[in-house]
Amino acid sequence: MTFVRALFSRTPWLGPLAALVLVYALFAALRPDSFASAETFSTMAQKTVVVGIAAVGMTLIIILGGIDLSVGSVVALTTVVTALLLKRGASTFSAIVGAIVVATICGLMNGLLVTRLRVVPFIATLGTMSVLRGAAKGLANEQKIDVDARGLDTLLSSLPEGKRWMLFPAGVWIALLVALLAALLLRYTRLGRHIFAIGSNEQTARLCGIAVNRVKVTVYALAAALTGLAGLMEFSRLTVGDPTDSGGLELNVIAAVVVGGGSLSGGEGSIPGALTGAFLMTVINEGCTHVGLPNWVEQIITGVIIVVAAALDRARHART
Repeated sequence: MTFVRALFSRTPWLGPLAALVLVYALFAALRPDSFASAETFSTMAQKTVVVGIAAVGMTLIIILGGIDLSVGSVVALTTVVTALLLKRGASTFSAIVGAIVVATICGLMNGLLVTRLRVVPFIATLGTMSVLRGAAKGLANEQKIDVDARGLDTLLSSLPEGKRWMLFPAGVWIALLVALLAALLLRYTRLGRHIFAIGSNEQTARLCGIAVNRVKVTVYALAAALTGLAGLMEFSRLTVGDPTDSGGLELNVIAAVVVGGGSLSGGEGSIPGALTGAFLMTVINEGCTHVGLPNWVEQIITGVIIVVAAALDRARHART
């Protein structure tokens, strides 16, 4: 028992993983004919991609000790920019690069507000959330932009008969690759060590010679680039530029990180945990639909899980 407690303490995301397995098993037992199918699992993986990729970037920010409330607005802006570029004749590659560059600039803006103007991250990103949402609506003239997706719609579409060997659409594999690269960055690079150091104790990190402001700006820009990639996945799903899309997405993304063992106090979090949290919420959503539970029950269950995860995090810190 002591070994198990020590293992869960060293690897906080094992708890959410165990919860995911239990919740999945419960819904599979209740609806073995539909929920437990490979097709349903693939559908849930596709639905997790947008939140999952954005949660990877949010994990970096939360470990750093920050927060980003502009995620939903950046995703909406990305869909609008992608649609506008495609509509004006840009190639698919140019549209992808242009959309991610715009998203990265949004992250740089957040980072500079936090470091140069010393605005609290919550307030800074609350402001940019509104600014970017307004920018998306202005660019789109407050309406959806219909455009030929030029192949981007295949990123999250069902696999044709000849490509079933891939198991999942390309977007799912891209999300897993992004998660792997981010996990390697946190574990094996100097930037990853600096992120944890700043989140654990910023003043100590400064005394150790870490360029705190530079790391913060880099992390906010990198996280926004990942959010831009999530926006491209959202465009693949919608196939339109929608300035009103993804309202409240930032709450789902933050919840995924917290449920996955991330601490809003900074210094703790993991990429596997964030993906586990994101997939857990998708499983709850899909499972409630298959069982026939109303939406309000699903929201209550999700809220309870978030509160319990936060309470367990506080209890773990108190024991430490």
